Amino acid sequence: MASRAKATILDIAREAGVSKSTVSLVLQGSGLIRPETAVKVRKAIEDVGYVYNRGAANLRKAHSNVIGMVINDLTNPFFAELAVGMERVFQAAGIVPFIANTAENPVRQEEVLKSLMEQGVAGLIVSPARGTTPGAFRRIETAGVPIVFTMRRLPESRIPVIAPDNHRGAFIATEHLIGKGHRRLAFFGGSSDLVVYQQRLGGFLEACETLAIPVADRTIVEGETSRKGGMTCLETALAAAEPPTAALCFNDAVAFGVMLALRKRGLEAGTDFAVVGFDDVAEAEHYMPALTSVAVDTAGLGERAAHVMLKMIQSRTTRAEDHIGAVSLVVRESCGPSRNARGAGAGDAAWA
Repeated sequence: MASRAKATILDIAREAGVSKSTVSLVLQGSGLIRPETAVKVRKAIEDVGYVYNRGAANLRKAHSNVIGMVINDLTNPFFAELAVGMERVFQAAGIVPFIANTAENPVRQEEVLKSLMEQGVAGLIVSPARGTTPGAFRRIETAGVPIVFTMRRLPESRIPVIAPDNHRGAFIATEHLIGKGHRRLAFFGGSSDLVVYQQRLGGFLEACETLAIPVADRTIVEGETSRKGGMTCLETALAAAEPPTAALCFNDAVAFGVMLALRKRGLEAGTDFAVVGFDDVAEAEHYMPALTSVAVDTAGLGERAAHVMLKMIQSRTTRAEDHIGAVSLVVRESCGPSRNARGAGAGDAAWA
């Protein structure tokens, strides 16, 4: 669907029953306007979906070359690598990217989006913060500004999404662990309010079902998507009467935390407990032991998101097709040899 025309000051004036100059004074925060008139104008602004373009007001530029990149967690190396992929494409196109970290805070996200819209951005690439409501981007869509989501989609949203095949990635990772001889498996990290969590957990559960792992032998521990979260998940799982011997982690950060927690117990990933991450960040290859992980071509996803955004801007549209990227499992040391090759009970007694 093509983008709708942006609301204008004239639209606001008609809606509020005032002059254009009155609307302009309200937008500029002038104290010359009576409070009741200002309230009426602000209500009209909301009703017509107008977004004040401060950059246009100041510079009267016909076109913006700024694109906002709003990331939920830049402390996670995955999202940093994703942003680098986007920036590479924008730099080549002469576009200035503005990067903001929302730290998984939807209130901060709203502030950032409002500021970027006032500066007159040409488009927005967003990885929505946890807790974002489906209607959080409605006003931006109404304003006709192109938006692309990366990694996370919102329920009932039509905004195009660039993401890996999360379900497939989790399936092949779990299949690998079962193929190694593990029969008590865990899924660590993430929370059910995230669509990506549901997709990755869904792949894990489908593989368990397909390969006849009993429900009683599947451990699911929600937690923070960070090293700290991984450490907590492992401690919770190992406290069970029959703990798992292997885990698929929501992401690599969780996996690194699991490996740290193992080491604190005098255990080692790949020897005493099998660990698989998700995303295959650069650190995974160099970790000790090297982390087996689902590769999603992080930089490639960032580049794809940037190319989609540029095409949307050039085509003057807010619609684009979703892109679900291919995944593969990069096998390293953190899963160790087959349990049959080392003796079926080797991992079972390590923390008893």
